[in-house]
Amino acid sequence: MADSTAKGATGSGSGKLLKGARVLITRSPERSLPLVAALEEAGAEALLLPLIDFERAADQHSLDVACDALGAGAFDWLIISSATTVHVLTAKAAERGLTLRQWIPAATRIAAIGPACRRLVEAAGLPVDLMPRDEQSASGLLAVWPANTGKVLLPQADIAPGRLAEGLTAAGSTVTAVTAYRTVDYPAAAERRLAIPLEDAGPGLGTPSYSLLAPEAAAAEIAAGRIQAVVAASPSAVRRIRALSPLHGCRLVAIGRSTAAQAAALGLPVAAIAGEPTPQGLVAAVETALGTGGNSGRQPP
Repeated sequence: MADSTAKGATGSGSGKLLKGARVLITRSPERSLPLVAALEEAGAEALLLPLIDFERAADQHSLDVACDALGAGAFDWLIISSATTVHVLTAKAAERGLTLRQWIPAATRIAAIGPACRRLVEAAGLPVDLMPRDEQSASGLLAVWPANTGKVLLPQADIAPGRLAEGLTAAGSTVTAVTAYRTVDYPAAAERRLAIPLEDAGPGLGTPSYSLLAPEAAAAEIAAGRIQAVVAASPSAVRRIRALSPLHGCRLVAIGRSTAAQAAALGLPVAAIAGEPTPQGLVAAVETALGTGGNSGRQPP
């Protein structure tokens, strides 16, 4: 897999490095506005192809039992592994007539994987006690996880690999892993779909413009060479992007190493990996993938 990890400046001071580029984002509009705005600032045109969506967990009883224990102070740590997890927990707190800050005991420490998770947790008025220093992933969290930390609640997606729970257990923690939500093809069934709030594109930016494509239209645009890059924000998105292949000259950009590893396993070449899982990090990776990022990329080990 020939790829590079993008670092450094993004389009905000780069003289519209992506001017004229058309970039496909494989997320729903609710989750894409900050990236759309960042791409627009760099001169690119954003197109949206929602590939995955989220439904409520089938086993609500087990989730509620874990949530009741969380509110009662039964856990020493709560691990937030995705932004969707925060939305699920916020809804569970609301069911109990509480905010997240009111519900989660002050003595329960919180670990977040990635800046998006941290931002949502802190916006709810809660502190984040631990976050990976470098790689924003399960492996990154395990690298900084303190040994023998007591009882840990790990709410996660139904398709989450077991390596995080296994690593925490190996480090001496007692882990309760519970399914918080299901990842499904877009769109989810209306009666089961999670209500995901619209992400804020940024101060003063309003709602940036984008085009919404169906899979058939996106595949046709890629085949015609009218889309220069496609952004994969999760391993599950990569699995669905494969259905659009061959990607021809369209460059695949991954949000992180686990997403890039999934692409490699499926035989999809990755042009660049974001140095950090943020809109600015992804824009820098797109610039690198399209050869406009100067020295903003490096070959990964």
